[in-house]
Amino acid sequence: MTIQWFPGHMHATRKAMAERVRDVDAVVELLDARLPGSSENPLLAELTRGKPALKLLNKQDLADPALTRVWLDHLQARPATRALAMDASERAPARRLEAACRALLPNRGGLVKPLRVLICGIPNVGKSTLINSMLGQRAARTGDEPGITKTEQRIMLAEDFALIDTPGLLWPRIEVDESGLLLAASGAVGRNAYDEEEVARALLGRVRPRYADRLATRYRFAPAPAAPDDEVLTEIGRRRGALGPGGRISLQKAAEVVLNDFRSGAWGPLTLETPEEFAAWCAAAAAREAERAARREAEAAARALARSGRRLASSGDEPEVDE
Repeated sequence: MTIQWFPGHMHATRKAMAERVRDVDAVVELLDARLPGSSENPLLAELTRGKPALKLLNKQDLADPALTRVWLDHLQARPATRALAMDASERAPARRLEAACRALLPNRGGLVKPLRVLICGIPNVGKSTLINSMLGQRAARTGDEPGITKTEQRIMLAEDFALIDTPGLLWPRIEVDESGLLLAASGAVGRNAYDEEEVARALLGRVRPRYADRLATRYRFAPAPAAPDDEVLTEIGRRRGALGPGGRISLQKAAEVVLNDFRSGAWGPLTLETPEEFAAWCAAAAAREAERAARREAEAAARALARSGRRLASSGDEPEVDE
């Protein structure tokens, strides 16, 4: 299943961000700690190239602590990059974020050279909630639907530290199918862009090999490892009373149960990808794209040859043959 979602307001966000990036000193990108690779926006990487970066793994309370450490080390190994993990329970998020940004740019600060930082991320990654917790007030709108924030706002965390908040941004084409499914499962994609049953099955397929015990605890049954995800989804629907007309199990309602439980953290802390798995998905996607490009090139060459042959036939000329 290929999932794409790039609504109209994101075109404006992309253009505004490209202009704003020229005026900032560093970039904070919020990632979902449960899917750090899939939630890292390649479009943002392109727009902010050359800027020191702080990668902030948000919702760390919902992620597997061991894999969060793996991802932090992986991100921290990049040049001009720092990485932190946070969640809504953080007692002093503004202080930690400010300290990390100042460490990235030790030569900036003070009223002569104030620090200007862009904060960005995919939709529904928890950016507005984090900003509100930093300020201790409701400065940014929050909600369960992606795309709540649609305008830029400037927030002064200190006299010489401006945090520029931007709307959530995806990228025009999600090439890694696995990432598209995980983004949909996390709530980063609008509901009209995917089939909830298919996403729920894919999510169960990702979670079961590593966290089968969490599902068994939540739904009070332990399916055989080889049981199809469809059967597991059906059984979850039966146990949760997800019924449709005639008392039959509704896979749609069962899918809603699965997605809501994952998003709310009802399964306990878990992470859906490792750096190695994400790299393998990207490599496979690149190989598929290269095959498609080669196929398109071959088809274009064949069409050009056919057009050339038709022109020669209509003119009565015969193609020259080297002797």
